[in-house]
Amino acid sequence: METQNLTEPILSERELQVLKLVAKGATNQQIALELIISVNTVKVHLRNIFSKLGVESRTEATMYGVREGWITLEGVAAPVEEEETAVTSLRIAPWQRLFFVVSALLIALLVFFPPDRSVSNSGGSQFTDQTGSTQGSSQDVTASRWITRAQMPTARARLAVVAYEGQIYAIAGDTEDGVTGVVEVYDPVADSWTRRANKPRPVRNIAAGVIEDRFYVPGGYDAMDQAITDLEVYDPSSDSWREAAPLPLPLFAYALAVADGKLYLFGGSDGLRYLNTVLIYDPQADSWSEGTLMAEPRGFCAATVVGERIYVVGGYDGTRESALCEVYEPAKEGTTESPWSRLAPMRAGRGGLAVVAVENYLYAIGGGWAQELSFNERYDPSKDRWTQFDSPLVGEWRTLGAAPIPIDPEVYIHVIGGWSDRFLSTNYAYNASFAIFLPSL
Repeated sequence: METQNLTEPILSERELQVLKLVAKGATNQQIALELIISVNTVKVHLRNIFSKLGVESRTEATMYGVREGWITLEGVAAPVEEEETAVTSLRIAPWQRLFFVVSALLIALLVFFPPDRSVSNSGGSQFTDQTGSTQGSSQDVTASRWITRAQMPTARARLAVVAYEGQIYAIAGDTEDGVTGVVEVYDPVADSWTRRANKPRPVRNIAAGVIEDRFYVPGGYDAMDQAITDLEVYDPSSDSWREAAPLPLPLFAYALAVADGKLYLFGGSDGLRYLNTVLIYDPQADSWSEGTLMAEPRGFCAATVVGERIYVVGGYDGTRESALCEVYEPAKEGTTESPWSRLAPMRAGRGGLAVVAVENYLYAIGGGWAQELSFNERYDPSKDRWTQFDSPLVGEWRTLGAAPIPIDPEVYIHVIGGWSDRFLSTNYAYNASFAIFLPSL
């Protein structure tokens, strides 16, 4: 009877080529360039590989390939079946052989896929999170200007948060179950949440901007752990999504601001490195252009607009959190003057923070990536000075979203979700109004 070769690959020749490149640490974009195929085709091959091998990750697929002898990693020999010979001076028990193979695989994985040590101890990587073993410590918010409101139904971080017509939209993000496209809307008057149509492409590490009653959500980091170029547009009146012109490069973890009817994206990452790019989207022309580069590459910074100036604050470069505060003036693009100028830095470096503008003041909230923070910061542009104000969470609080909501006669900054050694569903509201009443004379 003819016996089946157990090490014969069950993958096609092309799938084997993809798997070998995966084992070398290549991204989807790099694989596509190497094999002269599209990124979408690479994703199809990866899905087929995972399905055929019964695995759920690139690391598991690589281990499977090494075990079967399809892939050879430098310094790790593929397992070899014993041949029956007449002379066997030394026999290794099956459990011993398995032990040696598994040990070699673990060593290879540590060499070729080292753990990311540049992030906090909460688990995950720079671009995604895993639930930790403890919870972030919280203060008694009743003793401050902060109040707690109805919790967001889906606990998540790395989401987009925007205000529109007195309501707050929480879009996509990272959850305990993985990346999501869920859209939930908060009504401050009713203090309640409702669901809207999911974003078609689930992503994390995103932001959103509103232009003429449309929400624009560029790029992101998808379920395949890849940076994407998609630009998806949401129409709240019809509760529907459509696609627009894609980004000129894969991008996520950028800062986003809307000025003069255009989107401005600052920094971010393409999955390989942090960038100092400035990308500008014109919805009328449905096209992208490039602006003057930032001074330093970084992602997970935040941006907001005061008057005709865009303030870009904080960030993270994979090693440290930035305290930078820079101002960008779109009107100076294309002139002899640089659109960038540097202002007084924050008192602490902050990565994954949120920044909003209320009454011409900037509020920098959260951060705390590799360090614990016990305060937030407020910036006065007229004095170029930062001051502290209290925080409802002490410690690590990052990749959250924030939006100001006016409720006459006051303005509340709602801070939604984020990460504090767990995915948060929190909805904190901060009274940012500073009305002063003078007695009549």
